[in-house]
Amino acid sequence: MDRDYFLSLAESGIRMPIGADLVLHEKGDRQAILHDGRRLGQVIAEAAHRYRTPLALPLMDLTIEKQAIALELGVQADQIDQWHLSSAPSPEQLARFEADRPWQPTARMTATCDALRYIATETDLVPVGMSIGPFSLMTKLVSDPITPVFLSGSGETAEDEEEIALIESALDLAERVIARWLRAQAEAGAKAVFICEPAANVAYFSPIQLDGGSDIYERYAMAPNRRLKALLDELNVDLIFHDCGELTDSMVSSIGSIEPRVLSFGSSRRLWEDAALIPKHVVLYGNLPSKRFYSDELVSVGQVKDMAVDLEARMHAAGHPFILGSECDVLAVPGCEETIRAKVAAFVGRVTD
Repeated sequence: MDRDYFLSLAESGIRMPIGADLVLHEKGDRQAILHDGRRLGQVIAEAAHRYRTPLALPLMDLTIEKQAIALELGVQADQIDQWHLSSAPSPEQLARFEADRPWQPTARMTATCDALRYIATETDLVPVGMSIGPFSLMTKLVSDPITPVFLSGSGETAEDEEEIALIESALDLAERVIARWLRAQAEAGAKAVFICEPAANVAYFSPIQLDGGSDIYERYAMAPNRRLKALLDELNVDLIFHDCGELTDSMVSSIGSIEPRVLSFGSSRRLWEDAALIPKHVVLYGNLPSKRFYSDELVSVGQVKDMAVDLEARMHAAGHPFILGSECDVLAVPGCEETIRAKVAAFVGRVTD
């Protein structure tokens, strides 16, 4: 697709959540569906049709890539959540993830690719893939990413500190795995891919260091994503970039410089102000506070409607291409599903069953 496709979507006034998880949780056997590509594709298509969007937006599940790494390195399945690298991967371990090595996707990856094939071949929807970003994946692979990132931002190097060597090696590993995962999704039919970098925020990067001239955000967060953007360009797959973390204006500008087709920020950002920091041809998406939709005390249906109208008006005044949507995947919360659905319907408008 070309950039005009997404600009036209924005011009049409479309409103759309990332709502596949909400639909999935209506199914009694949702765990089985996660491993059945055709049925997963049907859930994603059902969400797209319900919320009247041509984009088949997938589950924003950012655990798949760590699972693939851990299983390849021999970690038992029931230990993956708690597992972290204790030392930098060896050259032999890194070599397992080289681009020319045979690809052995996990069961979840296989199902995801089969879901993309279903969307691509049996619907008229646009198949959209999903991946965690390299920096965010790195933070899942080590037990303490914050300290070495700070040390590196202070001028220390991998030669000085083993902790820095560990995160840099883990970041290399993360990028390799994600690159292979993007290729697999492209081969399965993805026309666009969400790359989610929620950890590329002020919790991991010191604004004081960045204001002082450190290039740590560029080296650790942006450079790997620039390379992945180049890969997607080569594969003729569009980039939708998402970062729901707390960001500084300089971080927003750095992310905008990647020039994705669509750029998604969390509700901590004022998109009408961010519009001045982002190229005009990049569509801004979001950012209603969907993480709080589960509670009427946090945000009511009426407030959701008011915020939707206000945000659209502010973005129109800013003159920036915009699609109203959720700040992240609209997750089902046990016992609160009806409350959440009501708020999604409140900003989308009438939905189809």
